[in-house]
Amino acid sequence: MRWCIVLIRLSFVLAWAACSVAMLLPLRAHADAPATVFAAASLQGVLSDLAEVYPGGARVSVGGSGMIARQIADGAPADAVILANLDWMDWLEAEGAVDSASRIGLLGNTLVLIAPEDTPDLDAVTIASVTARLDGGRIAIGQTAGIPAGIYGRQWLEAAGLWDALRPHLAETDNVRAALALVARGEAPLGVVYATDAAAEAGVRVLYTVPAQMHDPITYPAAALTDAGARFITFLQTAEARDIFAAHGFATLQPLP
Repeated sequence: MRWCIVLIRLSFVLAWAACSVAMLLPLRAHADAPATVFAAASLQGVLSDLAEVYPGGARVSVGGSGMIARQIADGAPADAVILANLDWMDWLEAEGAVDSASRIGLLGNTLVLIAPEDTPDLDAVTIASVTARLDGGRIAIGQTAGIPAGIYGRQWLEAAGLWDALRPHLAETDNVRAALALVARGEAPLGVVYATDAAAEAGVRVLYTVPAQMHDPITYPAAALTDAGARFITFLQTAEARDIFAAHGFATLQPLP
């Protein structure tokens, strides 16, 4: 009888342990599940590197910030969103798709004028020098009414007194990486992109760095949409992530947590 009692108690202990493990497994799987991140096209390279070291990995979908914002507002299944323009994140917040408490200013960048890698220097950026360099071609740039790099580019051209003359010579693209590709393939003699884009493409060179005071500050706001997204955004503020951002040329705006 004593042995029977011992066996019964042992069976309860084993059953309890099995049940505990069964309850823990889903929690662990949830914690290690990949985060789905919707982000501006200019973040494609750096987020790919970050996804490789993030515990559980991350699925990254990139595009123009306006397109990404509209997808989020329409209910796209994202855990986190990172845009290249504050206005689009403000719009998402106004639409009720983003909680203001989950927002941070994550990164900064610089705007540059690029050309194919074998292009000679441009002594000055004037209407005459730019149109001569174009020689009938066009300046590749993100859509100046909706793509952040294009918006910043337009602000620069307006501030520099170049907009009216150069506007007819623009080739506007759906995102900044498309503008970069046009220049890298030699299909556009000039392009306006972020410095980080130029650094990621061996087929182009920087002719001119746009002074920061000639456009709005280039800020990448990030927001968590789920608990999984909050964990990913927290990871992006760690020393490990900051080193990766710096290697790609991004300036980090948040202090270490």
